Amino acid sequence: MKLYHGTNVKFDKIDLMKSKPNKDFGRGFYLSDNYEQAMEMAKTKVEQLETGTPMVLTYEFPDEAFQMLKVIRYEEYSEEWAKFIMLNRNNSSSLQAHDYDIVIGPIANDKVGLQLWKYENHAIDLPTLVRNLHYMKGITIQYFFGTERALQQLKRL
Repeated sequence: MKLYHGTNVKFDKIDLMKSKPNKDFGRGFYLSDNYEQAMEMAKTKVEQLETGTPMVLTYEFPDEAFQMLKVIRYEEYSEEWAKFIMLNRNNSSSLQAHDYDIVIGPIANDKVGLQLWKYENHAIDLPTLVRNLHYMKGITIQYFFGTERALQQLKRL
């Protein structure tokens, strides 16, 4: 399977410690199976950081590797998915909030922080949170690689 990573700088080695904590699925390396989505992420990163050039790095991941790794997949927006997002976004520890090598699931809306705050302060209920976390461009899947074990299976093309 081909996966794509949008970035603003070219690099040779993936370093999980350079990843930001408190993302949808935790600190890790995020990819997409959609080239255009990865390019959009790269452009967004250039806009946010005001540096670099948008580019997409391509990787190959063998399907059989899924059997060797601890993987969870969320097929759609759901209450279980929203709780998992909250677990990771609110994790104050330096350790991961979960022990999955790979997490596959929808991207949350860019306004995640506000929605989580509303839910935690009882301004909205869980079904409303799930609805509000839908990505504005429709369901878009992301692939999270959170362990060295998982990263060893990725081959840069």
